[in-house]
Amino acid sequence: MTSPRAVRAARRRRLAPEAGRSNALHPGAWWLWALGLATAASRTTNPLLIGLLIGVAGYVVAARRTSAPWARAYGAFVKIALFVIGIRLVFAVFLGSPIPGTHLIVTLPEVPLPDWAQGVRIGGRVTAEGVVFALYDGVRLAGLLICVGAANALASPARLLKSLPGALYEAGVAVVVAMTFAPNLIADVQRLRAARRLRGRPDRGVRGLLQVGLPVLEGALERSVALAAAMDARGFGRTAAVPARVRRTTAALTLGGLIGVCAGTYGLLTADGGTYGLPVLGAGLAAALGGLWLGGRRAVRTRYRPDVWGLRAWLVAGSGAAVAALMIAASSSGASELHPGVVPLVAPELPLWPAAAILIGLLPALVAPVPPPAQAPVPRPSRGAAAEEQSP
Repeated sequence: MTSPRAVRAARRRRLAPEAGRSNALHPGAWWLWALGLATAASRTTNPLLIGLLIGVAGYVVAARRTSAPWARAYGAFVKIALFVIGIRLVFAVFLGSPIPGTHLIVTLPEVPLPDWAQGVRIGGRVTAEGVVFALYDGVRLAGLLICVGAANALASPARLLKSLPGALYEAGVAVVVAMTFAPNLIADVQRLRAARRLRGRPDRGVRGLLQVGLPVLEGALERSVALAAAMDARGFGRTAAVPARVRRTTAALTLGGLIGVCAGTYGLLTADGGTYGLPVLGAGLAAALGGLWLGGRRAVRTRYRPDVWGLRAWLVAGSGAAVAALMIAASSSGASELHPGVVPLVAPELPLWPAAAILIGLLPALVAPVPPPAQAPVPRPSRGAAAEEQSP
């Protein structure tokens, strides 16, 4: 008789199977999901809603992150986000805030400035309203950074490069190499420090840093040479002959499309541009995609086992798009809970419908394939143990 635990495990496996080469989620779906959460974070200054967004992103990362080196980027982005909040508060305290306030916290010594620096001050009155306004602003920027960090921790850079259109392949290689340099460098430093500790040698201080730095640089140089040899062996940089008319059309469509995307995105992120933002963004995307399609005719390359955009990728990307669309609709309707006031100071409230919309972002934790468990390396027997095994 099957136990209830086995039945529940079988149901979860049918809902989200273990990730493999054939059913791995498309990396572009993770980026679209994360950008949807980032768009939602940009439409509010409510710290409760942004905290809920950060919690949703963190839960999905914890549930679907692999053991690859680039998957450790989420913790680094969280630290950067906390640093950004701290810097924003320091600026508000020492450089002042444009928000007037009546609740005085402290009065700092003010540095006299010349007449041409009107509107800028160093020191002076620090009010609770200005500090809270800076905190809300910093938390929103931190939410954007953490959402981008979630995409970096979930989407494989190499697989994302393989999915790029041909026109962006060369730029994508440079971006992927830049993105994977820091994780590989951190992994090398951790490996070398662990090896020095096992040998009883110091791994801290100036001496330890100098003795660890040289092998790390040597490993980075070896990887660079191996990457250059692999790119040369695969014919990287070869282009096909394309007529001049097609090149000019490609440049015009790509440049015009990118300008339209920037203008449309700016319109969506501002309160006054909601009417023209979406049409301009759609037109810019269409022109940019046309330019990328034409530009891809110059690239001479093949794809080995390309990633398939299946139903689960649609669900993951759609959940992020739904969160962004519902938050934009709530912001356009003038919901005051999305932007709690600071003059006068009021406690932020958690609105029901925007909070429920953010919870849609948890869908990838249910439908995305589960990464396989990390396999521990098999320890090699020492020479003494091997000799003992071989002895009669």
